Amino acid sequence: MAAPKRGRSASAQSKPGRSLALILIAIAALTGGMFASGHTTPRLGIDLAGGTSITLQAHNEPGQPNAINKANMNTAVEIMNRRVNGLGVSEAEVQTQGTSNIIVNIPKGTNSEEARQQVGTTAKLYFRPVLASEASAGAAASASPSASSSGSSSASPSASPSSSASQKATGSSSASPSSSATSQGRAVTDALKADSTPSASASASSSAKASASPSASSSASASASAAATKLEAEYTALDCSKPAQRATAGKAAKPTDSTVACGKISGVWYKYVLGPAAVDGTEVKKAQAVYDTQTAAGWQVQMTFNSSGGKKFANITAELAKNQQPQNEFGIVLDGEVVSSPYVSQSITGGQAEISGSFTQTEAQSLANMLSYGALPLSFKEQSVTTVTAALGGEQLHAGLIAGAIGLALVIIYLLVFYRGLSVVAIPSLMVSAILTYVIMALLGPAIHFALNLPAVCGAIVAIGITADSFIVFFERIRDEIREGRTLRPAVERAWPRARRTILVSDFVSFLAAAVLFIVTVGKVQGFAFTLGLTTVLDVVVVFFFTKPLMTLLARRKFFANGHKWSGLDPKGLGAKPPLRRTRRPAGPAAGPVDPKEA
Repeated sequence: MAAPKRGRSASAQSKPGRSLALILIAIAALTGGMFASGHTTPRLGIDLAGGTSITLQAHNEPGQPNAINKANMNTAVEIMNRRVNGLGVSEAEVQTQGTSNIIVNIPKGTNSEEARQQVGTTAKLYFRPVLASEASAGAAASASPSASSSGSSSASPSASPSSSASQKATGSSSASPSSSATSQGRAVTDALKADSTPSASASASSSAKASASPSASSSASASASAAATKLEAEYTALDCSKPAQRATAGKAAKPTDSTVACGKISGVWYKYVLGPAAVDGTEVKKAQAVYDTQTAAGWQVQMTFNSSGGKKFANITAELAKNQQPQNEFGIVLDGEVVSSPYVSQSITGGQAEISGSFTQTEAQSLANMLSYGALPLSFKEQSVTTVTAALGGEQLHAGLIAGAIGLALVIIYLLVFYRGLSVVAIPSLMVSAILTYVIMALLGPAIHFALNLPAVCGAIVAIGITADSFIVFFERIRDEIREGRTLRPAVERAWPRARRTILVSDFVSFLAAAVLFIVTVGKVQGFAFTLGLTTVLDVVVVFFFTKPLMTLLARRKFFANGHKWSGLDPKGLGAKPPLRRTRRPAGPAAGPVDPKEA
């Protein structure tokens, strides 16, 4: 008689220690990484750590009755995000609520008054001529002279072919520091004295100068020289690689004044001297990112000005085209920061222009949004400001932890009462799941700015039930096999494929629900969805790499294998069928007489 095939069963049962060792090594590695990073606790959200929540309501500008729409609101959110991030707040949340509200959540540690001023005012966009520019002192070492970027792309008439991206010219890269400062100061002084920026008041200014007395002219000249000297000193001292200096550079300048400013081009911070605003951002009628399919020049940004803006833009580009870099560039300045500084080679007339160069799709769309915001026909009014104290957040966290502890205690009591010895498998599995969840949440804080808020705590509490449900499915499958009359070791291996299928289907449904909830919601509800999805994935990991191998090992112990009444696997207590016994037939007549009762 051939021996029964036991290869698959033996293989499945022979090496459970490897899976246990693998998951324990993973836990040790993640825990070590958590301590090495210095982030040993999860980052808390505003509702737990405290902070400020600002609700802004959008209003249409006069003559723009339908300006409150999804596109305009999303653009406003993007700009407000830039403003808040400019304060050095990476944990802030800016999101839309309904059709006309924007919610800004800023955690503690930030100047709430400054934040309110930043997000509550309408953005200001200007086109200013560039008088001088160079990489900041702190970033000069990393700047590449031949690096091209969207900030140095060419601006050309939309009817003409796009120029290729140019190198970022500083105007002084080869000069010594002293000669650089001298030439830049001279450029600033000459620009201020010449008053070469085209504007609506250019002719009036010329006639006023012509009729002025010699003493008035001398006074004006002295004033211009003093302004140039002050501007030169500000420019020389400015280091845009330092956040504190970036936060104030050019922010308080009037449109009619020359100013200094900062701008980030290809990851390098540049500092600029900018002339008075030549075109107001509100004169941009439309801006959009398009892909040039005709010349394969890549992504570009197309702008359309209104009639007044088109004339001003034609005047400024005609003047700039006469100069060399960087004096042939115009800075697109949003909230005092240069977001792009394209150069021009000819006058751009017709009220349309395009900015082209080595744009990626994301860069082109971002610049188009910023240009659109200059003409955004929306204003925002503060509807409410709520301050959440750390004490209140601590109370909420404390209540959440108590709720979680109660839920966990009830699950453990249930396991002890109904599954007795099997709780030796379930409780350590719950502990492993809890450790993995905590460590990963602590690591995700600095990695992706994940913040544990109150809904996320609720998601973790719900996950306790999901994890316990997986154990129960496995245990009940094993019990079913024992009721059929099988011993424990084959019962574990026969029960596992059926339990595994049920667990995977159940967890897939939970993960799908969490993923959909995360995609279609915003704000704190996403925290609940993220935590639910994370713990669902960890449930699969724990069941496969810890619960099943541990159950396989315990099935070899007499306490469980013999079905002790406290093991939770007592065949008598489960109402198991008696095991099938085969009767041996005699081999032949030589085996001796046969009892008629047994025949």
